[in-house]
Amino acid sequence: MDGCRRSLFLSLDKPALQPLPSIRYAFAEWKKARASLDYHVEVDRNYYSVPYQLAKQELDVRLTASIVEVLFKGKRVASHKRSYGKGKYSTLKDHMPASHRRYAEWTPSRILSWAKSIGPNTARLAEAIMEQKPHPEQGFRACMGLFRLAKEYGSERTEAACARAIALRSCCFQSVKSILKRNLDQVPVEIPVESIAPLHDNIRGAAYYTQGGDNNSC
Repeated sequence: MDGCRRSLFLSLDKPALQPLPSIRYAFAEWKKARASLDYHVEVDRNYYSVPYQLAKQELDVRLTASIVEVLFKGKRVASHKRSYGKGKYSTLKDHMPASHRRYAEWTPSRILSWAKSIGPNTARLAEAIMEQKPHPEQGFRACMGLFRLAKEYGSERTEAACARAIALRSCCFQSVKSILKRNLDQVPVEIPVESIAPLHDNIRGAAYYTQGGDNNSC
């Protein structure tokens, strides 16, 4: 071909060049993940919500250094800022079923504060309920049930029922409800509540509920 490399570049290559992308190329990694019953997928020991209708479905996850995207049948259904560390939750309100969204204005610290107004055993039981869940918001419904029991049976009886449930190591709403319904709250607890070993390994720690633990990133 006639000409030099420069002349050929100017005549052939340069007219065909396109501008560089405005966004820097991001390396992405793809993984498969199955949404759990609490409509979150686990990625590198952290958890990201998807629409609750996709619980138990196998999904595709696209990971970059800053973003986690979740796709179902080729369509993106969720996008989250990527978390680092372990055990962190990113939950979008729009992904929650109505029964969970109803409690979105509540926070762990607010739940615990209300429970303390009933008594220390109610507070301890509420904390145990939240600790048993993958993230605290999943325990709000059961805690709200305790509130309804306090209105129906009174604070004193509810506190006694919570003490009995703790002594039996049966820390759930249904146990407290059954105790009250059968009037077992009026039967003395044989084992002092204070002497009972911790109900569980406190993963989040007590400070979670009083010092910024109501971050809804869970």
